[in-house]
Amino acid sequence: MSQEITEQVRQYVQQNFYVEDPARLGDDVSLVSEGIVDSTGMLEVISFLEGRFGIKVEDAETVPANLETIGRIVDFVVRKQKVRESAAA
Repeated sequence: MSQEITEQVRQYVQQNFYVEDPARLGDDVSLVSEGIVDSTGMLEVISFLEGRFGIKVEDAETVPANLETIGRIVDFVVRKQKVRESAAA
């Protein structure tokens, strides 16, 4: 499941932002520090995550620990989906 999320997030970033060398876009590359995503772009990423994965990203959750890299984004999405699923059960 997380591999599928990883590929979807990576594809979104590559299609919507300038990625000089897609082969170097590893799961631990900082999207902000590397200049791939700026603050406005991060809002686009959040909108994508909410629409694609059916989660709600709260303002307090918009921190580097959740959104700085593809790996952190995937971990965050998985956690949010688990919370949603357990709340629905």
